Amino acid sequence: MTEHAMPSPLPEPSTADVPSETLLVTLTGKDRPGVTSTVLATLARGGVDVLDVEQIVLRRRLVLGLLVTAPRDVPRMHEALNQAAGDLGMQVEISQGTGDNRSRGEGRVHVSVIGAPLTAEALGAITGRIADSGANIDRIERMARYPVTAIDLHVSGSAPERLRVALAAEAARQGVDVAVQPANLLRRGMRLIVMDVDSTLIQGEVIEMIAAHAGCEAEVAAVTEAAMRGEIDFEESLRQRVAQLEGVEVAALDSVYENIRLAPGARTMVRTLKRLGYRFAIVSGGFTQITDRLAADLGIDFARANELEIADGRLTGRIVGPVVDRAGKADALRQFADEVGIPVEAVIAIGDGANDLDMLSAAGLGIAFNAKPAVRAAAKVAVNVPYLDTIIYLLGISREEVEAADAAHGFVTPSPLV
Repeated sequence: MTEHAMPSPLPEPSTADVPSETLLVTLTGKDRPGVTSTVLATLARGGVDVLDVEQIVLRRRLVLGLLVTAPRDVPRMHEALNQAAGDLGMQVEISQGTGDNRSRGEGRVHVSVIGAPLTAEALGAITGRIADSGANIDRIERMARYPVTAIDLHVSGSAPERLRVALAAEAARQGVDVAVQPANLLRRGMRLIVMDVDSTLIQGEVIEMIAAHAGCEAEVAAVTEAAMRGEIDFEESLRQRVAQLEGVEVAALDSVYENIRLAPGARTMVRTLKRLGYRFAIVSGGFTQITDRLAADLGIDFARANELEIADGRLTGRIVGPVVDRAGKADALRQFADEVGIPVEAVIAIGDGANDLDMLSAAGLGIAFNAKPAVRAAAKVAVNVPYLDTIIYLLGISREEVEAADAAHGFVTPSPLV
C-alpha cells in the first residue's frame, strides 16, 4: 500500500496581517524641552504601542507626529491629548485609521540639492521633476545652510538612472547641483576618496606655477587648457609642457609649494572623513615633488603622480618613468581600492579635467568638481560651488555634525570652510 503524504495545513491568519486600528497624533507649536516626553507619557496611560514617530523643528516651531495603536478608550485618549497639548500651549490633531504606514517603494535614492543660494523656484522645479517621474518624497532634511544650502531628499518609487537624467537637466536649467545616489549601505560604510590635485584639491595648475619661473607661463597654460578639454592627448601635452621647464632651478619647487592654495573646504573634508574611517588618495598628472608633500601635510594615505627629472640642481625638461595619464589614474584608483580592501563601488572619485574621466567612470561615485563642460556631462554628479567640503553633504553628513565634531576636538570650524 502506497503511503501519500498528507498536505500541509494552511497557516492560520496572523494577527500581524490584519490591519489594526491606529491613531495619528500631530502636535504643532513653539518648541520647548519636554514636549515629546509629555505626549508619550499621555499615550502610555492608554497602553498604546508606538509604530512610527517623526519630528522637525523650523525656526523654533515644532511639528511632532506619532502613529500609535488605538487605545481601548479612544474618546478618553482624545480628551487626555487635548489637555496635554493645551498645557504645552500647542495645537493637536488626532486622526483615526487602520494599519501602519505604507512601505516605501522600490528605487530608493537620496537626492541631494545644493545651491548658493537655493531658491524656492529651483527647489520647486526639482521636486516637480521627481513627482513627474512617479516617485515620492518620503523625507526632507537640511544638511547645510552656509556657505551653501544643501537639502537631502529621501525618494522612492523611481528608477535611479531615469531620475538622475531628468534631474540633471533640470539642475542645469535652475543653476543648482543635484546628486542622485542609491539608498544603500555603501553610503554609510568605509570608503576611499580618490582626488585629482590641480584645480580640484588645490587652486590652479602646478605646472603653470613652475612655468612662471621659466618665463613661459602663458604658453604652458594654453596647452594645459587644450589638454583639459580633451583636445590634445594628455601624455603628449605633458611632455611638451615639461620640455619648456628645462633649466628651472629645483629650489623653485619649494617656492611653488609654499604658494599653493588649497580649495576651500579641502582640509575640513579630509579631517572630517578621516575621523569616520575614510581613506584618501591623490592621483595627479602633476609631479611627485609637490604631491608627496601635499599628502604628508594633509594625512593622505596614497599618492601617485609623475616625477620630474632633476640633474645638477635643475629640471632637465623630462619625466622619469611612465606618465600618469587618463588610463593611469583609473588604474591607480583600482589598485588603491584593492590595498584598502574595498570594491570600486565604494570609491568616490573627484576631478575636473578630461584626463579624470576614466577615473570618474571607474568609481562607484564620480564627481565632476567645477569641471569642464564635457566632464560635467559625463560624470554621475557635478558640483559647481567652490567648496570641496560640499562632498560631505552628499554622504549624509550635516554641517552641524561637522562643527560639533570639530568643537569636540578643540577646533573652531572657519567659515567659509578651509
